[in-house]
Amino acid sequence: MTDIPTPSSPSLWRRVTALYARLLEFLLAACLASLIFPVTLQIVSRYTALIPSYIWTEEMARFLFVWTIMIGAMVGVREALHFEVDVWPDLSRRAEAAVRIAARLGILALALVFVIAGIEFTRFAWYRTSELAELPLWLIHVAWPVAGFTWIIFAGEQIIDEAKVLLGRAP
Repeated sequence: MTDIPTPSSPSLWRRVTALYARLLEFLLAACLASLIFPVTLQIVSRYTALIPSYIWTEEMARFLFVWTIMIGAMVGVREALHFEVDVWPDLSRRAEAAVRIAARLGILALALVFVIAGIEFTRFAWYRTSELAELPLWLIHVAWPVAGFTWIIFAGEQIIDEAKVLLGRAP
C-alpha cells in the first residue's frame, strides 16, 4: 500500500530543505565549537611560554569565523529571524503577508548580489592560498555564493507560503 500525500504532509522539496536546514544548524554548531580551539591556542600562547606562538591559528580562526557568520545568516533567513524588523502596527494576515513578500524580495535581491559577486569573488581566489597556513582561499570565498543560493531557496519557499496567504489559499 502506498502512502498518499495529504495536504498536511510536507512535499519532498520541503523535506529536503528542512534536512538542509538541519545540516546547516549542525555545521553552525561545529564551526562555533571548532573556533574555540585556535582562539584558545592564540590566547594561551600570547600570555604564557607553555605553547609556542602558532601563526596558523589566526588564519584558521578567521576562516571559521567567516563561515560561522555566513551559516548563521543562512539559518537566520530560514527561521525568518534575519533581515526582519517588526515596525508595522497590527495588520490583517493578508496585509502582513504582503509586507513579508516585500521583505523577502529584498532578501532575494541581496541574495542575487551575493551569488553573482560571490562567484566572481571565488573565481578570483581559485588558485590562491593564504599567506601563513597556505590554505586554499576559495574555501573561504565560496561562502558568499553558497549563502546567496541558500537565501534564494529559503526566501523563495517563504514567498510561496506568503503568496498562498495573500491569495487566500493557505490552510
